[in-house]
Amino acid sequence: MQQLRISDYGYLSDARSGALVGIDGSVDWWCPPRFDGPSVFGRLLDPNGGHFRLAPVGAGDPGYRVERAYRPDTLVLRTVHHTPYGSVAVTDALAAEIGARAHDLGKNSPAVLIRVVEGLSGRVRMALDFAPRPEYGLLTPYLHEQPGGGVLAGAGPTVLVLRAGDLPLRAGRDRVTHEFEISAGQVVGMDVAFGQTYGTPPVRLDPVAALAETTRAWEAFRETHGYSGRYPELVRHSATVLAGLTYARSGAVIAAPTTSLPERIGGDRNYDYRYSWLRDFSLTMRALWVAACPDETSRLFAWVARSIGRVGDEPVPVLFGVEGERDVSEHHCHHVRGYLDSRPVRIGNDAWRQRQLDVPGEVMSAVWRLRDYLGGSFEEELREMVLGLTEQVASTWHLPDRGMWETREEERHYLSSKVSCWLAMDRAVGLADRLGDRADPRRWAGVRDEIRAAVLREGWNDRIGAFTGAFGSPELDASVLALPVAHFLPATDPRMRSTIAVVERELGTDNGLVRRWATDPAGFLLCSFWLVECLVMAGEPRRAEELFERVVGNANDVGLFSEQIDLTSGAQLGNTPQALSHIGLINAAWRLTEPESF
Repeated sequence: MQQLRISDYGYLSDARSGALVGIDGSVDWWCPPRFDGPSVFGRLLDPNGGHFRLAPVGAGDPGYRVERAYRPDTLVLRTVHHTPYGSVAVTDALAAEIGARAHDLGKNSPAVLIRVVEGLSGRVRMALDFAPRPEYGLLTPYLHEQPGGGVLAGAGPTVLVLRAGDLPLRAGRDRVTHEFEISAGQVVGMDVAFGQTYGTPPVRLDPVAALAETTRAWEAFRETHGYSGRYPELVRHSATVLAGLTYARSGAVIAAPTTSLPERIGGDRNYDYRYSWLRDFSLTMRALWVAACPDETSRLFAWVARSIGRVGDEPVPVLFGVEGERDVSEHHCHHVRGYLDSRPVRIGNDAWRQRQLDVPGEVMSAVWRLRDYLGGSFEEELREMVLGLTEQVASTWHLPDRGMWETREEERHYLSSKVSCWLAMDRAVGLADRLGDRADPRRWAGVRDEIRAAVLREGWNDRIGAFTGAFGSPELDASVLALPVAHFLPATDPRMRSTIAVVERELGTDNGLVRRWATDPAGFLLCSFWLVECLVMAGEPRRAEELFERVVGNANDVGLFSEQIDLTSGAQLGNTPQALSHIGLINAAWRLTEPESF
């Protein structure tokens, strides 16, 4: 089997779990019933990891071509296969609960993968290959034909039931294979329902009716959201992707639904992104504020406040599980080959143990943004969290940390972390009148000003003519583009203008992408969108618009972004779809619309 490119995958979501379906018709990744659960289809990371392929016989022969698109404002994916003998459409979705609408989408999803085949012209012979391999390929299930049709696959704690209407499915030793013909006007619905051996049994539903219901649920969700800025189709689609990266039960937004897709093919920077990062919090809040509605932002904030709990002396973790779990300890799946042999394959993410001083600033910035919704006097838990974060920053800002890129090397005094500490103290001063008698805005303002002075003194490099990635370092880091975005310095400040120019010259590329640092072999999409924002704020809207349109051209055929772009081949790299990339698009589009909006 030839490995598909990362960009060859479309994304399905039920706001509880995510699945990737390839342009070849194969579902190669699905982790029911939670984003961070074990996969039942994992061919994305190993040829023997399990899959469910549904495509014409002879796909890839001369005269064969594929086109695909999401139904508008949904994550319902329609793939049309054109063959010499006719055309057929396969529409895929993860089922919504019957009757779910708007913000109920995903809260009680039934964990069912829907696939509906529709004959469009001629007569096409289709091939089905169902080979589940639960627990990242560790288990090969027993297959049993069911009374009334369908095949049950059971292994360990997992049960899957494949149903395909009247098709006479037969259980093989370790897979189900079947061929059938479909003519113009015919429709065949099939589904794979997940259940637990000792718990909830698989749900039985009508796949055609469930597909229509799921489509309506997504459309109703988008109808509750408005956006009046530039590039509305791009922004609405990215907002829909963010909704599909949201764990509806808690409101947590995950970084991506995949693990261990490499930042460099054959490299070892392969991490599990199926968690929610506080590092990304204020950026996520900005994007949801622009393209969603206060309900999403309020739910996300409530999840963060509950997850953090009472702040003590220990650093607040940079990431949590989707229901607020702190311990997401990392281990390697040695039996999994990895995407194009990129190892290790990691489950869990040990970045939760790191000291990252930017975290409180992200949270405090979000509190500031939601202050009008949170009331003139904060409730006890919120007040205690804000006070705890503020005092933690006041006592620790001078320490080194791992920085926003979560390096696994030694700690350093990263500039972006210090700026985030400044942001935390600045927001605390502004919120002091809501924090009761223990608020100390005069002392906090003194700490804020001390941090600012340190950044301006230690972060600026005269020889390079730019702010660099860490105090005393000559190394450029594109994270300094966040300084104007955080309002630490205006983009028109001479030092910031010089920094933007140096970053664009030294870290920019011919195709408009920006690398995080000079040794990074790939363009990082978030940093590229930050440059767009900086150019707008520096008074160069035309250049910003031109750059924005070049960067968004790196989306795949269904408008999805991974984390990075290979500078030689243009291939997408890293976990996909990547929330930060879509967040960057939304925020840059709004900055182009309203330059002083944030």
